[in-house]
Amino acid sequence: MSETTDPAIATAKRRKAPAKPKGRVTMTDIARAAGCSQATVSFVLNNSPGIRLSQQTRERVIEAARALGYSAPAFSALEKPPAAFGGPGFYGPAFDGLDGVIGFAVDQLATSPEAVVAIEGARQASWNAGNVLLVAQTMGDAVMEPRAISALTRRGISALIYMTIFTREITAPDFLYGLDIPVILLNCYTSDYAFPAVVPSEIAGGQSSTRHLISHGHRRIATITGEPWMQAAQDRLKGYRRALATADIPFDGELVVEGDWSASAGYAATVKLLALKDRPTAIFCQNDRTAIGCYEALKEAGLHIPADISVVGYDDEEIARHLFPPLTTSILPHMAMGQWAIEQLEAPAVAGRGRYPITKLECPLVERESVATFKGVA
Repeated sequence: MSETTDPAIATAKRRKAPAKPKGRVTMTDIARAAGCSQATVSFVLNNSPGIRLSQQTRERVIEAARALGYSAPAFSALEKPPAAFGGPGFYGPAFDGLDGVIGFAVDQLATSPEAVVAIEGARQASWNAGNVLLVAQTMGDAVMEPRAISALTRRGISALIYMTIFTREITAPDFLYGLDIPVILLNCYTSDYAFPAVVPSEIAGGQSSTRHLISHGHRRIATITGEPWMQAAQDRLKGYRRALATADIPFDGELVVEGDWSASAGYAATVKLLALKDRPTAIFCQNDRTAIGCYEALKEAGLHIPADISVVGYDDEEIARHLFPPLTTSILPHMAMGQWAIEQLEAPAVAGRGRYPITKLECPLVERESVATFKGVA
C-alpha cells in the first residue's frame, strides 16, 4: 500500500497540524497531539518490541512527532524509508540496548517486604504486556540516585516507577522532571501533582480497623502507634479517632501509646496499657510486628486472645496468619499499587503540565480469629 492510499496516513494528513510548543518538544507534547498516552509515544519512538499497538497508532504517533519537529536518535532511525528496514510497515531496532523495559527505582529494597511486593505486582502487570522490569535500589542518595536512574534510561526504559518505602510527600529530584518518559510515583507524591501517584488509604484503613472492634461491642479500645513523624502512623491514628467519633465514643489519650513498629515496642506498650486502672478490652496495633509483642505481653499476663482482649494488626505480613490465634489485620495494598502503576502507562495523557490526582487504594480488613464480641459492661 502506498503512502497516498494508506487510510491511517491519509487520516493523519487531514488532521489539523498541532501547534509547535515553545522550547524542546517532549513526549507529553506528542501524546497530546496524537491523542494517546505518554507510554504509547515512548513505546513507539523507542520501537519497543512485544507492545501490542496497531500500525495506525504507530503511524499517528510518528506523524505527530514529525509535525512537532521532535528530534531524537531513535526517532531519526524510525523516519528512514521503510525499505531500509525490510519492507513497508516494518520498523527495525532503533538502538542496541534493551527494549520493552520499564524502570523501577526504590530507595530501600533489602530492608522491607513492601518493596518486593510492589515490584512483584508491577512485574506481573508488565509481563502481561510482554515487557520486563529493571529494578534499581537508590537509598535516596543525592549523588548515586540520579546516576542509577541515568543508567536505567540509557538502557532504553520506556517508563519509570519511582517508589519510596515510607509513605510521604517528597520533593521530586530535578532530574525526574527532565525525563522524556512517563514517571509514576508509588507510595509517595509531590505537592505540585506533577506525576501520577498512588498511596495506601491509611486513614480509611485505621478507621476500618477500629470500626471492626466497635462492631463487636468494644468501646474501651486502645491503639499502639508507629513513630509519630511517619505519615502512616499519623493517618492510621486519624482513622482511629474518626471511628471513635462516628460511634460517639470519647477519645481517651491514655489509651494511645506511642511505639516504633517493633515487637519489643508492642510488648512494652501492652504492659503499660494493662497497668491502667480501667484497661482496654481491645487493642488496635498499627502494624503486625507490634501485634506480635502485644500477643506476648497478653499471654505473659495470663490473658487469652480474644476471650479476654481482642487484638487487630495492620499490614498483613506472612506471620499474621501463623500467630495463635491468627491475627485479624489490614492488607497494605503494595501488590495492587505496583499493578496500578503499570496500568497508568496506558492512560491518556493529561492536557497541561501536572495536576495529576493522588490515587489512594483501599487497605482491606482480613478477619481472622483475634477478635471476639465484648460481653462485659461497656
